[in-house]
Amino acid sequence: MARLLTANTQSLARAFALPQSWKFTLGLVFLVQILSAVGYSMMFPFLPLHIESLGSSTGLSTELAAGLVISVQGITMMITAPFWGAIADRYGRKKMIMRALFGGAITMALMGFSQTAEQLIIIRAAQGLVTGTVSANNALVAAAAPRHRVGFAMGTLQLGLWTGVAIGPLMGGILADHFGYGLPYIVTALLLAAGGLVVVFGVSENFSASKELVAFNSDSLLRGWKDILKTSGVGLALWIRFLSGLARTIIVPIAPLFVFSLIASETESGNTFAGLFMAVSAAASTVGAVYLGNLGDRISHRKVLFYCSAIAALFYVPQALVGDVWQLLILQAVAGIAAGGLVAAPSALLSRYAGTERAGAIYGIENSVMAGSRAAAPLFGATVALLLGMRGTFLASALVFALIAISAWYFLPPDKIEPARDQSLRATRA
Repeated sequence: MARLLTANTQSLARAFALPQSWKFTLGLVFLVQILSAVGYSMMFPFLPLHIESLGSSTGLSTELAAGLVISVQGITMMITAPFWGAIADRYGRKKMIMRALFGGAITMALMGFSQTAEQLIIIRAAQGLVTGTVSANNALVAAAAPRHRVGFAMGTLQLGLWTGVAIGPLMGGILADHFGYGLPYIVTALLLAAGGLVVVFGVSENFSASKELVAFNSDSLLRGWKDILKTSGVGLALWIRFLSGLARTIIVPIAPLFVFSLIASETESGNTFAGLFMAVSAAASTVGAVYLGNLGDRISHRKVLFYCSAIAALFYVPQALVGDVWQLLILQAVAGIAAGGLVAAPSALLSRYAGTERAGAIYGIENSVMAGSRAAAPLFGATVALLLGMRGTFLASALVFALIAISAWYFLPPDKIEPARDQSLRATRA
């Protein structure tokens, strides 16, 4: 019965699927990226307050429970992401996007009905085991796009990601203020399910596993991961990916509290203002993501990494000195534009260094690294805030951005710039 249902679903999907160019595929995955990013980012402005309202059945403090909810999903995803990536290279990347979206829809719906902070933590841990939409999207698009357009494609996906992250917190804050904490989770589940249906009926993948990837056992997995990590530049690109996630996420658990400290008067729309702060940075990143990804295709993603991280470091320092929320928003916007170059470049470099045949495994490892940074950043940020105060977290972010600039300039191998075929053809005809 299950096989018959699967076969009928696949036949229906093929009937609805249209002949696709890589740009058509990119457009659909871009839409899915926005839907998933809007949903997943809705909870962050009100998450500590939601945990406080739920209470703990084991005596956990609100601060510890909030840190666990943010970190535990990153920890479980860090463990499982490389395995999902390896499976994608053997059985198809489209299936992995479907798994992540429908799995995320189920877990987000369950979170909306949580009764205690412990239940929320357990469901978030399960979410990390089954999700990983960003890496699945990256793997599918990187395999479909021409090599000389990978930077543009990755930048487009990052545009979708940060567009969603710009919309989600503000939407989540408004929904929480007017309808309570449960509704944003249900809305997220519906958005993820809608994205899953777009993939099922809209995306076609001409997939065939390489003969050397057909074997699927512990030896082949370990050998594949070792081959990838031994490739020149891959380890450093992953290190920079970790640092970039750390730099941007250090302030996430502290930022809402810092914004509240800058607001002169009490307001019942505090969640909305906290969401606005997160939205400004994300919106600024969307402005830079596609342009800087496209620029990297032309001048080198290594150069983009260096200059963008240096500029971001420069504009994070004065954020520690602001006295008004509008000063903070303006500086965060400028830094966000520069930081937009750091989200596409590492993914594009991984494709150039290691190729696309093992795209699933490559971006699975990258997603594991990103999850690790998301798990470490809240703990690191809380420690810095405890020792240096909330303003110290902005200085810590500036130092991490500076470390990225040093790593990119002195240690990262040059990336080969591949000319577009149409440009080469025009030059030949001329």
